Amino acid sequence: MDGSSAKRSSSSYTGWTIPEIWEEAADSITNDSSSCLPPITLVCGPGNSGKSTFSRLLLNTLLHRFFFFGHVTAQRDPKVYLNFILNLYDYFHNQHYKSGELDEPGNLILPLVINTSGWVKGIGYDLLVDMLRYMSPTHVVQMRVSVESKNLPTGFFWLEENEKTSVNLIEIPTVYEPSTRLVLIKNDACIIRDLRLVAYFRQCLPRELDISTYKELADCLASITPYEVPLSRIKVKHLHQQVPSSEVNHSLNATIVGLAVRSCVPPSSEHCTPWCVGLGIIRAIDISKDRLYVITPVSPCELENVDILLRGCLETPACLLQYIQWTSSKKLSGW
Repeated sequence: MDGSSAKRSSSSYTGWTIPEIWEEAADSITNDSSSCLPPITLVCGPGNSGKSTFSRLLLNTLLHRFFFFGHVTAQRDPKVYLNFILNLYDYFHNQHYKSGELDEPGNLILPLVINTSGWVKGIGYDLLVDMLRYMSPTHVVQMRVSVESKNLPTGFFWLEENEKTSVNLIEIPTVYEPSTRLVLIKNDACIIRDLRLVAYFRQCLPRELDISTYKELADCLASITPYEVPLSRIKVKHLHQQVPSSEVNHSLNATIVGLAVRSCVPPSSEHCTPWCVGLGIIRAIDISKDRLYVITPVSPCELENVDILLRGCLETPACLLQYIQWTSSKKLSGW
C-alpha cells in the first residue's frame, strides 16, 4: 500500500461487516451437536467470493481460550509473553493431547500448528528455545532467507549437545526477500491492525447501518448506549507500566482494554493472568458516581462474569480517535 492510499484510509471506511447469515453458519458449525467429533470443515467457492474471510471468521468462532497481552510485540514483556504461550499450550495438551488417553474410546487427539514471532535474536532467540524445549514438537519448519545473518542456526539448535531427538526438522526458503519491503511491510502491519480493531468494534452497531467513512463510524460508536460498570466492583490492571493508584482510573479514558475473568483462573495455575473474553473501549469514567462506561461487542451473558479490566499499550485506532467526540450517555444498561 503506497503513501497516498494509506492517507486515504484515514478518511474513508471501505470495509464491510460480516453478514448475519455468515455468523449463523459459523455458530452452527461450532455448536453442532449431531456428532461427538469436532468438525472438519471445507470452504469452497469461486475466486474472491469470501472463502478466506469466512475461514478466518470460523477459526475465531472455534477458538475459546484467549489472553490479552496488550501489545503488538513480545519485546515489551518477554516473560509474560512466554507464560501466555506456555499456558495456552498446557490447556491444549490437557484438553486435546493427553498421550496416556490415546487408546481410550472416544478420545480424539487433535493436531496443533504454532506460528511464532519473527523476533529470533537475543532474548527472542531464548524465548523460542524455551518454547521448543517445553513443547517438544513432532515437526519443526524453519523458514530461511538469503541473508544468513538473519537466519536461525541450522539443525536442532534448541537441543543440548549430543541430545537425541525424533523431531522432524524441515528447512525451506522464503518465497520473497523481506529486505526490500521491510519498511512497507511494517507500515502495512500497522494499518492492518487498525483495520481489524475497526472491524471488531463495528460489531457494536446494527449490521444494516450504512457507514461509509471513519467519521460516521466514530460518531455512531460515540452515540450508542454503553454498558455501565460499578468501578468498585471491577479491578483494573496495567500490564506493561506502573501507574500511580490515584491515576489508574483516569488513565483508562478512551482506551482499549481487555475484558477478563479472574474467577476462571485455576487456583493451582502457575500463571495468574485471567482468560480474556473480548475487548472494550472505555467511553467515560465518573468517579463521583462510581461508574465506568464501556462499549463492546461482547455479549451481555459473557460480560456478567467480567471482573477485571486489562490495560496494555494498544491504542484506539487513529482513524477513529481523531473523529471521536463522546456524547452524553443515554439510559444505560446494567452490567
